[in-house]
Amino acid sequence: MAEIARTRPNAEILDPAVLEDVVNGTLRMTPEQALRIHREMPIQELGHWADARCRYLHGDRVRTYVVDRNINYTNVCTAKCTFCAFRRIGHEDDAYILEFEEILQKIQELVDIGGTQILMQGGMNPELPLDWYVELLSSIKDRFPQVHVHAFSPPEFIEFIDFFDPPGATLADKLYGVMKTLVDAGLQSVPGGGGEIFADAVRRKIGLGKCDAESWLTVMRVAHEFGLNTSATMMFGHIEGIADRIHHMDLVRRWQDDSISDFALDGGGRYMAFISWPFQRENTPLGRCAEWGEGNGDDIDGPFPGDVVARLDGTGDKRDHPKYGRRIRMAGASEYLRNQALSRLYLDNIYSIGASWVTMGPHIGQAALAWGANDMGSVMMEENVVSAAGTTYCLGEPLLCHLIRTAGFTPAQRDNAYRMMKLHEYEQSPDLMVDDWSSQRADRLHVQNDDAGCGTGADSDQPVELTVQGD
Repeated sequence: MAEIARTRPNAEILDPAVLEDVVNGTLRMTPEQALRIHREMPIQELGHWADARCRYLHGDRVRTYVVDRNINYTNVCTAKCTFCAFRRIGHEDDAYILEFEEILQKIQELVDIGGTQILMQGGMNPELPLDWYVELLSSIKDRFPQVHVHAFSPPEFIEFIDFFDPPGATLADKLYGVMKTLVDAGLQSVPGGGGEIFADAVRRKIGLGKCDAESWLTVMRVAHEFGLNTSATMMFGHIEGIADRIHHMDLVRRWQDDSISDFALDGGGRYMAFISWPFQRENTPLGRCAEWGEGNGDDIDGPFPGDVVARLDGTGDKRDHPKYGRRIRMAGASEYLRNQALSRLYLDNIYSIGASWVTMGPHIGQAALAWGANDMGSVMMEENVVSAAGTTYCLGEPLLCHLIRTAGFTPAQRDNAYRMMKLHEYEQSPDLMVDDWSSQRADRLHVQNDDAGCGTGADSDQPVELTVQGD
């Protein structure tokens, strides 16, 4: 088990010699140093160092992807996240729970194109009993034993505890019982959905009815104890400050340290990947907030409200700025790349950094391979959550391989544990077999509800003054 690199809080973090130590893993960056890098380092230079760290970990030759399918088994949800356009209460005409046969048919379509994994998440639906999940997992493993089941995010597990009321003296005890039941039925790893931003001030504003950071992290720790690998995520570019993002990464890094220390020798799991993406505003209540500088009375020369409130230890107080939670700061391509590059340098104990082409588009996803990402994610046959907020990018395997190859790497298909399955070096590679690239453009995603827009006026030219509810 590798030792944790030491920090040097007084080191001049912008010094190339110090950054070389970060790249080779002998120096661990502090939160204060990360904040300084975000504020002061030019984006091209930050990309250079993140790419160097990525090459140190993954080499110069291969970058990976996976063939899987997102299956959102229900859109009925008890949470009231202000950034979500997917959630339904249950009485709407487009509220749904997928039948088992429909889910199995989706998996068959995945298998038919050589897929190896499903990512299965849903709304937190109180109408579904534990037996429903057990029967679903058992049905999947009976018919498709070769397909890896990556399912149920931490907020779903926390709601399972509330819905099913399992025995146990602590949250971890209760989670252990529910997780064992689902693992025995066929669950193999846990996705990092619902991470958003961990800082309590942010979470109480945007994630109403969703679990807090400690509960989210506890779910993942129990999964690691079970030997399940997981991922971690972050959705940024809304009301949060930059310090909130670094605090979020720091919690992931610290809890990863503990999982590796406590469980690695016994075959335990860990966070295998970190994926971040910007908030998608269309059709969402949060998206109707004015951007900072566009609202009435905004002091455009002053700091963004989120930066006033944010603290590196996560203890920000919403009362520190009167417009906190009522203004957003959207993140474009350059801010996305900056954030991803910083995550590669900061998360020294996370193996993989994933590019988010689903939200940013194929070409920014390709550029992400030069800003610290080693993995292009999935071909994405289906996705319903971010697509409900207006993002509809979809790439087939040939185009995904083409993007990796033209970025200067050899594409390789991987499995959930990031083991290489197929190295695409020769003429039989998916992209090298294409004669007419005009037939390989990005398609529109399949979505469960094609008219998922909420009609909230989020596309209006006029900013809306919105009080985002929550403590």
